[in-house]
Amino acid sequence: MQNAVILINADKGQVKAVAERLADVEGISEVYSTCGRYDLVAIARTRDFESLAELVTGRLNTVEGIRDTETLNAMQVHSRHDLETMFSLGW
Repeated sequence: MQNAVILINADKGQVKAVAERLADVEGISEVYSTCGRYDLVAIARTRDFESLAELVTGRLNTVEGIRDTETLNAMQVHSRHDLETMFSLGW
């Protein structure tokens, strides 16, 4: 599993539309709108590095309204939160 955080700036007035488009892209598990230097943060989860590279350099380039991105490739997980959430029954 390859995980990455993708920091995204959208064209003016396009943040919500870009977020909705990103949520439909295969390999993007979550999209957050944020305040500060970046408009959106997308969490990417792919099976391997090659799939992540295709997502970032291929599929994201087709999303209309993205002005620029910065990808932070996750090296190591330091929290069990994702595992606990993934296997939680929500009770």
